[in-house]
Amino acid sequence: MKENKLIEMKNKIEAMTRVMQQLITEIQFTKEVAVGTLETIKKMPGYDEALEKLKNEVTKKDESKEKTEVQVN
Repeated sequence: MKENKLIEMKNKIEAMTRVMQQLITEIQFTKEVAVGTLETIKKMPGYDEALEKLKNEVTKKDESKEKTEVQVN
């Protein structure tokens, strides 16, 4: 390979490395925000009741989905 082609490839790899590092940083920040939000919501009044209601809704949806799948097959 020509030297200028190798230099071009090296520069592209370095640019991609910088982009990947920025993405990793942003993902870590998003994780921290999500965890902080969850912990804040857990301290709100009515959290336990809302969680139970959500669990019941998900269970009902799963049951109805299973019934639909059995009827289709």
